[in-house]
This record gives sequence, structure tokens and C-alpha cells, in this order.
Amino acid sequence: MLGNLAGVLFDGIAYGSLLFLISVGLSVTMGLMNFINLAHGAFAMVGGYVCVVVMNRLGIPFLLSLPLAFLASAIVGLVLERVLYRRLYKASHLDQVLFSIGLTFMAVATATYIWGPTQQPVNLPDWLHGQVSLLGLDVGSYRLFLIGVVIVITSALAYLIERTRFGAQIRASVDNSVASAGLGINVSRVFSLTFALGSGLAGLGGGLGIDVLGLDPTFPIKYMVYFLLVVAVGGAGSIKGPLVAALILGIFDVAGKYYVPSVGAFVIYALMVVLLILFPAGLMGKKS
Repeated sequence: MLGNLAGVLFDGIAYGSLLFLISVGLSVTMGLMNFINLAHGAFAMVGGYVCVVVMNRLGIPFLLSLPLAFLASAIVGLVLERVLYRRLYKASHLDQVLFSIGLTFMAVATATYIWGPTQQPVNLPDWLHGQVSLLGLDVGSYRLFLIGVVIVITSALAYLIERTRFGAQIRASVDNSVASAGLGINVSRVFSLTFALGSGLAGLGGGLGIDVLGLDPTFPIKYMVYFLLVVAVGGAGSIKGPLVAALILGIFDVAGKYYVPSVGAFVIYALMVVLLILFPAGLMGKKS
């Protein structure tokens, strides 16, 4: 019983870590840039398909495909931000939602046309297969790898946002864009790079999550609610909040599907209701 509980806990942490990696970019755009981007999952899908293509057709190793997934999604995000998204920064949230939902459906249709509706396979390196012993518990090598990657990226992102000049420019541009521009900050460039960063992290998560979440053209719609849950429960605009929320939701989702499979994903929706009642602004969100 204890062994099963520890295994479920570990798998839940790994699953939550993956949800956080994909969702943190959405937290940045919603919290710092005040833009509701429901097409965020489409950027994760871009990263997943980039990994599949470069691995299966070009023979590029898995680890080298991940930076390519990040770059490809970041570039797509940068282009779309320059061409489309920035036109809606001052629009109503309803306009932003309708636009990003439409973009999501276009991404689904494009992926279906190019790759078909089926799941895409991915061949992980041998050292990511099987299990390793950790404190007397046999855990999956790939899930341990996921947790390690997320720890590194979370630390780097927190340092970037909170302790660098660029992070200060982001916070200043969001708080008062007019005053920031008057101080010499290129607000337009800051927003573009921030959006590209969030899109790139989503693409990286999409590449890492192929073996866990699967990859098909419906990916942006299938997991849209999960990404929104992480941001809503954790609080938009922060890093710690979505991290804690993702870990909690991941653990309860895995535990619910393991111990009460008949209930399934309903567990995390019930948990979300309880958490939002207790923390209306999110676990670490700013109160209005």
C-alpha cells in the first residue's frame, strides 16, 4: 500500500511538473501581459510535432530535438505576436478569447491536414526507458528526467523574471507602459520577447510530454482546460503559484485515476472548485 502510494505520488509530481512547464507561459501572458491566450496549447503542439519530425525523419537525437522545439515554438509565437496578437492587447477579453479559440481550431485543422488524425510515435533513448531505484523506490527513468528538467527551468525562469534587467523591464512595462516607454524601455520589444519565451516553454513542454500526454491534432483542445486550471488555481502572473497548483492537480489527477478510476478526471475539477472557493485570486495570485 505504501509502495503504491509513493509511486502514485511520484507519478503525480512528474505529471504536474509537465503541466507546469507547458502552463507557465500562459501564466506569464495572462498575468503579466493581461492577454487571455486560449491558443497556448497550439504552441505546445508545435513543439511536439517539431520533435517528432526531426527525430523520425532527420534522425536527430531526442535531447537535441528539445531545443529545436523551444526555438520553433518561440519563433512561431514571435511572428504571431508581431502580426496578430499585438493588435488585440487593448481589446476586450471576449475578443481575445474568440480570436485565440479561432486560432486553436486553425492549428488543429492544419496539423490534421499535414500529419493526419493519428497519434504520433516517439522513440526515446534507451537510458530513459525502464526504472531506477530512488530511496528504495523503483521509479520511471523518464518521469525522473522530467522532474529534473522542470527544476532547472523553473529556477532559471524565476531568476530571469525576478533578478535580471529584462525581468525588471517586463514588470515595469506591465505596471505602466507609458512611463516605461518614457524611461527608454522598448515596451513593444519586451512584450514580443516575453510572448516568445512563453510560447517556447510551451513548445518545450509539448516535446517533453509526447510520451506522457500523447500527440495528435486535438492536443490544444484536449488539454486546454488543464492549462487553464493550473493558471486559475495558482494565480496568473506568478511562477510559484502555477508550480504549486500544477503539482497539486497532477497528484490528485493521478491518484483519482488510480484509486477511483470510475470517477476519473472529475477529481481535479472538484478540487479546483474547492481551491477557488478558498483562494479566489489563486494560491499566490494578487488580490484586487
